[in-house]
Amino acid sequence: MPSSVSGASDKNAAPPLPEPLRVPVADSHTHLDMQSGTVEEGLAKAASVGVTTVVQVGCDLNGSRWAAETAAAYDAVHATVALHPNEAPRIVHGDPGGAGSRQGARQPGGDAALDDALAEIDRLAALPHVKGVGETGLDNFRTGLEGRAAQERSFRAHIEIAKRHGKALVIHDRDAHADVLRILKEEGAPERTVFHCYSGDAAMAEVCARAGYFMSFAGNMTFKNAQPLRDALAVAPLGLVLVETDAPFLTPAPYRGRPNAPYLVPVTVRAMAAVRGIDEDTLATSLSANTARAFDY
Repeated sequence: MPSSVSGASDKNAAPPLPEPLRVPVADSHTHLDMQSGTVEEGLAKAASVGVTTVVQVGCDLNGSRWAAETAAAYDAVHATVALHPNEAPRIVHGDPGGAGSRQGARQPGGDAALDDALAEIDRLAALPHVKGVGETGLDNFRTGLEGRAAQERSFRAHIEIAKRHGKALVIHDRDAHADVLRILKEEGAPERTVFHCYSGDAAMAEVCARAGYFMSFAGNMTFKNAQPLRDALAVAPLGLVLVETDAPFLTPAPYRGRPNAPYLVPVTVRAMAAVRGIDEDTLATSLSANTARAFDY
């Protein structure tokens, strides 16, 4: 991802601390296990600018176990557990990473392997400090036709797990809007459903709003080519809007291409407030309440 910050020496450097928020907020979706530094350092840096809570998201079995353990150890961390949409076909087909997750190592293939992995996600989802099941969903960008059946089976299983345990469902939806919405309708969505890194347009935001789905906006809503995301944010009900980093990915402008982390949430919050035409304190108050409601903490 090219950086919008001039100077080759800056492209891998951590962006500076933003001005602290006056009203604390939560990063509703982050991957601390993929970021540099210790958990303690990341949480302290985030708290110093008003990001006092993070939702640590699992993408595979090891990452989900780590998320659950980390949430148990830190009051500021809540966990979600899942097989990423690209992880399910990798497990079934024994792919060491070509269509696989961001964290995967080789595992034996087959439907039985997927069943075993889902059983472990089910076990983890029952833990009290695990507040959500995700990120799950569909990814038609990285997964080809040969992986779609496994991906869909995994998604439907995660929906069932979330409903049975009364946990939030965290959705990864990449180039798969219609299919994701169709499956949610067919299976019956959990009471609390979050579209992580919301990627639809304003029309889809209205569909999500009618269904009561939360829409979480990440740093990519600040990118120059992201007008459809800003249009969606403009029409989304304020009570259904969340903010996230998806760190270390999707660093907001003007730091695009540099390492992302929860402490950069204020940059996105201020961009979101500008789109909504409201002051940042009003938005932050809503974001904080919405995230607590979405993840029931």
